[in-house]
Amino acid sequence: MKVTFIEHVPFEGPGSMADWFESKGFELAHCKLFEGDRLPLPEESDWLVVMGGPMGIADEADYSWLKEEKACIRSFIEAGKIVLGICLGAQLIADVLGADVTPGEHKEIGWHPLFAQEGLEETCLKEVLPEVFPAFHWHGDTFAIPAGAQHILASRACAHQGFVYEDRVFAFQFHLETTPQSASLLVQNAGEDLLDEGRFIQSEKLILSEENPFSEINRLMGALLDKIYEQ
Repeated sequence: MKVTFIEHVPFEGPGSMADWFESKGFELAHCKLFEGDRLPLPEESDWLVVMGGPMGIADEADYSWLKEEKACIRSFIEAGKIVLGICLGAQLIADVLGADVTPGEHKEIGWHPLFAQEGLEETCLKEVLPEVFPAFHWHGDTFAIPAGAQHILASRACAHQGFVYEDRVFAFQFHLETTPQSASLLVQNAGEDLLDEGRFIQSEKLILSEENPFSEINRLMGALLDKIYEQ
């Protein structure tokens, strides 16, 4: 089995997911678009994981690979592969499936709880995700729920935090893969976002506090991947 991670910037990698895939014996491939890597073909990988980044899904003039990346995601979905998108990756999946991606009412950065929605009960993740649980966030845009997908999660700042399509395409606006190291990289490389005023933007000190539930969210990320893998 092989998983390919599409990475848009050097400071948003797979985090705790890498350990999970290695524990299952997957071959790990990294498509680093910021280094000009070629996008994978569906026959070259069993899973596609699309990571986050500070760009928007419409920024094709500045990031010429976005158009090709959307075609890549579409080809994996049409080939029946497992596709997982995190943050920007989730927005790209939404766009590929025909849903709008727009600026959110609030920027959401830091630790904020997620709340299960009715659509969760129609998916393979229903036995994994609690009704309320913590998650890490770093986003300003949001997506509509594509036709045929189940709306599974919301937060106080963002009504559409996740959806599942055909129980094999998973879009998460939030981050459960974040480790103390990857959170530090985000603060180092995108810390200007913390200067914005907003009720859902936390300080660097609060974001990086050792009291935050990094281990808890990483365990939940592993449980989600277990369920997807087992079905």
